[in-house]
Amino acid sequence: MVTLDVRPQLLEALSALRDRVAAARFPLPLDGAPRARANRDELLAQLDDYLVPRLRQPEAPLLAVVGGSTGAGKSTLVNSLVGRRVSEAGVLRPTTRTPVLVCHPEDHHWFSDPRVLPGLTRVWVPRQDTEAGLVGDDLLPPEEIPPRALRIETVETLPPGLALLDAPDIDSLVAENRTLAAELICAADIWVMVTSAARYADAIPWHLLRTAKEYHATLVTVLDRVPHQVVSEVSRQYGALLTKAGLGEVPRFTVPELPESAWGGGLLPATAVAPLRSWLVHHAQDPDARRHAMARTAHGLLDSLKSRLPELAAATASQHAAALRLTSAVDAAYDSEHARLRSRLQSGAVLAGDALKRWRAYPLDCTAGELLDALVESLSALLLCAVTAADERIDAAWRREPAARAPELAGEHGGADSAEDRIGLAVRRWRRELEEYAEDEVRELDRSVAPDAEAVAALAATGLLGGRRGRSAGEGLAERIGAHGALRLRDRAGRLLADCLDRVMHTERERRLAPLDALEVSPEPQAELIAALSVLLKER
Repeated sequence: MVTLDVRPQLLEALSALRDRVAAARFPLPLDGAPRARANRDELLAQLDDYLVPRLRQPEAPLLAVVGGSTGAGKSTLVNSLVGRRVSEAGVLRPTTRTPVLVCHPEDHHWFSDPRVLPGLTRVWVPRQDTEAGLVGDDLLPPEEIPPRALRIETVETLPPGLALLDAPDIDSLVAENRTLAAELICAADIWVMVTSAARYADAIPWHLLRTAKEYHATLVTVLDRVPHQVVSEVSRQYGALLTKAGLGEVPRFTVPELPESAWGGGLLPATAVAPLRSWLVHHAQDPDARRHAMARTAHGLLDSLKSRLPELAAATASQHAAALRLTSAVDAAYDSEHARLRSRLQSGAVLAGDALKRWRAYPLDCTAGELLDALVESLSALLLCAVTAADERIDAAWRREPAARAPELAGEHGGADSAEDRIGLAVRRWRRELEEYAEDEVRELDRSVAPDAEAVAALAATGLLGGRRGRSAGEGLAERIGAHGALRLRDRAGRLLADCLDRVMHTERERRLAPLDALEVSPEPQAELIAALSVLLKER
C-alpha cells in the first residue's frame, strides 16, 4: 500500500520547485515555446491546486472532478449522483459556465478558502428549494458572477469526505472554458472522465485519458447516454479502445440513455448511477481505498516531474540560446560599425561636402562659428550613418531568427526621440566642451591680445576631424596658442571625441537591446529548475 509522504522537508522542496516553475518564462516565439508554456501552466496548476494542498492536508475530502466533452451529460450525472439539481444541465452548449463543487455541509470549510483552486473566486448563491430545483446561477444576474468563479453547494445526500466538481466542457467553443476545465482536472484526486456513445472515439477525451495514464492518476471512465439497443456493442468497442491505449484496468461504468437525460433537464434513476456512486463512496470512506487513490495520484505527479522538469529546463535553455543569438547580432553589427566609424574619422571623412567648402572659405568668407556648425553637422551625419548601417545589419540577421518575431521586438527602436536627435545632442555637447577647453587654453596665454576662443576651437576641430586636409588647421592652431597648447588641446579634444563616439554607439546599442532585455531571458531558470528537481528527488 503506497502512502503519502508529508514530511516538512519534502513540502519545502516542493514549494521551492513550484516557485522555480512559476518563474520560468518563454517569451520568444520558438517552435517549442507554446508547448513549454502550456506544460508550465499545467504543472503549476497541478502543484498549486492539488499536490501541495493535498500533501499539506491529507485528511481533506477526496475531490472527484467530473470532466468530459460537450454534451456528454456531466451535469446530469453530477445531479443524479447527488440526488438533486445542483448544476445546470440542458440542450444549450456550453451549459456549465461556472464550475460547481458539491460537498457535505460538514466539509464546507475545506473548500470555502483557497486551499485548492486559489485562482477562483468562491460564490455562494441563496437557493430556493422547490420541486423544480432552482439552480444557483439562475438566481444571480450573470454580470454579478466573476469570470473565474467556483460555486460551492452543500448537500446532505453526499457523504462526508467526498466532493464532486462539475467542470466545463474540455472541448468548449469558449477558450476560457477549455482552460478552466484543464485547470480543474489538475485539482482532482480522482478524474471522472465522461464521454457519450456518440463521441467516445473523439480525440480530445482520449488526450486527457492518455495524460491521466502518463501521470498515473486515479481515473474512472463513464460511457454515458448509450442507447439500450447498442449497449453491448458500444461498451465492447469502448473497452477495446481502452485496452489498446493501456487503460484496460481503469474502472469503467456505463449509463444508458433514458428519457430523463434526453433534454438534460431531469435526474437519472438512482439505479442508473448506483455503481459509480458506490465506487466513489467506497474510495472516500474506506481508509485503505482512500489512501490508495490519493497516493496514486500524488505519486504519479511526483514521478512525472522527473521528465517534465528537464523538458521545461531545456525549453528555457533554448530561449536563452536564442536571446544570445539576437544579442550577438546586435553586438557584432555595432562593433563592426564602430570600428568602421573610427577608421573613417582618422581618414578625415568629416571634412567633406559643406564642411570642406566652409574650411576652404575660412576665414575670409566663413566665420569660426559657421565652420564649427558645418563640422558638427557632418560629424552627426557620419554617426547617424553608422547607427543606421548597424540597425540594417541587425534587421537582416534577425529576419533569419524566429525568436525575433516576438511582438515586443518589432516596431521602432529608441523610444519617442529619434536617433538623429540623440546623436545631434551628443555631438553638440562635444562641441560645447571643446569650446570650454579652448577658452581655458586662451586664458593661459601670457599675451596682451589673446586669440578668439571660438576660432581656436574651430581650428582644433578641423585639425582633429580633417585628416590630411586639416593639417594646415593644426599649424594655424599652433601659431595662435603655441605648440604645447595646441598639442594639449588636440589631445583633450581627441579624448572628448572618443568618449562621444563610444557614448553614442553604446547608447544606440543599448536602446536596440532594451526590448530584448525587458523580456528577461536569462540562463538562471534552467539551472534553478534542475537544482530544485534534484533537491526534491533527494528528499523523496
